[in-house]
Amino acid sequence: MNPVLKVRPLLVALTIASLGLVALSAAYAEGAPSASGPASAGDKDLQAAMKAPHRSPKFVQRDTVRHPAEELAFLGLRPGMTVVEVSPGGGYWTEILAPYLHAEGTYYVAVPPQGDAEAPAPGKDRFRAKLAADRAVYDQIRLTELGKDHFEVAPAGTADLIVTFRNLHNWMGAGYADQALAGFFRALKPGGILGIEDHRGRADVAQDPLADNGYVRQDAAIALAQKAGFELVASSELLANPRDTKDWPKGVWTLPPTLTLGETDRAKYLAIGEADNFLLKFRKPLH
Repeated sequence: MNPVLKVRPLLVALTIASLGLVALSAAYAEGAPSASGPASAGDKDLQAAMKAPHRSPKFVQRDTVRHPAEELAFLGLRPGMTVVEVSPGGGYWTEILAPYLHAEGTYYVAVPPQGDAEAPAPGKDRFRAKLAADRAVYDQIRLTELGKDHFEVAPAGTADLIVTFRNLHNWMGAGYADQALAGFFRALKPGGILGIEDHRGRADVAQDPLADNGYVRQDAAIALAQKAGFELVASSELLANPRDTKDWPKGVWTLPPTLTLGETDRAKYLAIGEADNFLLKFRKPLH
């Protein structure tokens, strides 16, 4: 046989092996738990979860504003992950993540401690009742707690992805944002991802340490996460709303979906829409 012909198969094999190593290195750098890639916005399992009949009609109506498939794809959601959702409120994201992770994955949801008198009912009472009412969908959820003196949202070093949506301002107001973020850092594996969505405060106004109006400057959120040890991976303008001037009489809750002012200027606030929100992706360093 021609010696050149003997060498070519060897070169092909070495090239394939090299490409495999590159792919594995990239997956490790992203903290990937499996060989499968991140879900795309068109991922069939994610789309099926979004179209599932158990979802609340009022939540489905907000999909065009909240862009759940695109947001979860940006944060790197993958089948088989260990995911932690923190402070689920009424369960908008839980309704999507529970069926997506049901057969393949581990899903923790950190709710306010039952003894926390200041915790809002959706996170403390109605949310637990919601899970109990539909065990076929929610029976794989592992409940943990986040609140004053409760920051172990998952066993240390086990989580691939921690997500929290519009909650950082609440923890700032309660005085334990630093402890919450430190708890997330402990729970994540090296290379694990933390996704934070919240109402973006004005860059020309000093940050209120208590975030009393519900807004958090994006640079302030980044600083808090970096103080806990995280590194910023990416930010997204998926949830930006330039109509939000962030100077409303009742803070961010003036806008939908809360509409704290009731019928006063309701049409005006509906036209503005939900708040201008940042979306940040952080990583726990590999070393």
